[in-house]
Amino acid sequence: MDTSPRSIFARLEDVRAKKPLVQNITNYVAMTISANVLLAAGASPAMVHAEEEIADFAAISSALVINIGTLSGPWIASMKLAASEFSRAGKPWVLDPVGVGATRLRNETSAALLALKPTIVRGNAGEIMALCGLSGATKGVDSTAGSDEAVRSAMDLASRTGAVVAITGETDYVTDGTRLVAITGGHSLMPLSTALGCSLSALTGAFAAVCDPFDAAVAALSVYGAAGALAGKDAKGPGLMPALICDALYTMDEATLAAHSQVREVSR
Repeated sequence: MDTSPRSIFARLEDVRAKKPLVQNITNYVAMTISANVLLAAGASPAMVHAEEEIADFAAISSALVINIGTLSGPWIASMKLAASEFSRAGKPWVLDPVGVGATRLRNETSAALLALKPTIVRGNAGEIMALCGLSGATKGVDSTAGSDEAVRSAMDLASRTGAVVAITGETDYVTDGTRLVAITGGHSLMPLSTALGCSLSALTGAFAAVCDPFDAAVAALSVYGAAGALAGKDAKGPGLMPALICDALYTMDEATLAAHSQVREVSR
């Protein structure tokens, strides 16, 4: 497992070179920001949720991202259909279980999607703990638990489902149930700007389109964390953070990545 800045930057270069089409069934709040993040990183976004288009876009897209932030009956049907299509085609898809644990509908939808074998699950500590069936932790779409507290849940969830699990927080973690990597970066303003976590899930889909799931999750969190750290240096508040993160992604180079994100393997 190579988690050096050079290796991670090479994965970003792959995204830029291959420009994968990433289908997103995501929430209303996150659509524009997620699309801009994907474009800034070099990928191509498709913000498509109509059930009538799912099969067509599954055929031409390289990866899928499902975010349950603003659920409705028709969207849930599209999410299930898309996940089934991508799983059947052997294409990667990312589940972002926003606010799971808060309502029965979110729990039922997340459980149904989890059964369709996501390649990567990306959530905050509370969401990962809730997915794992633990009590703790979601308050709306925010987590009241730290990412460190969710590591055991993430490893168990990965072992039981076969998905790579990424926890985001003050320290980010990625695990496949055996390996565990910790990633530091980002900025304290990021949680104060809406949809930045959702956009990270979109970026994770872009990396999943060009490399294996574990490397994809590590690369996405590392690159995004570096972009957030760089953006925070120029921001006076949270308002411009999405735009500054896009600028940082667009100009990201290996030296900047190495200076603003640290990745380390964790012994368990």
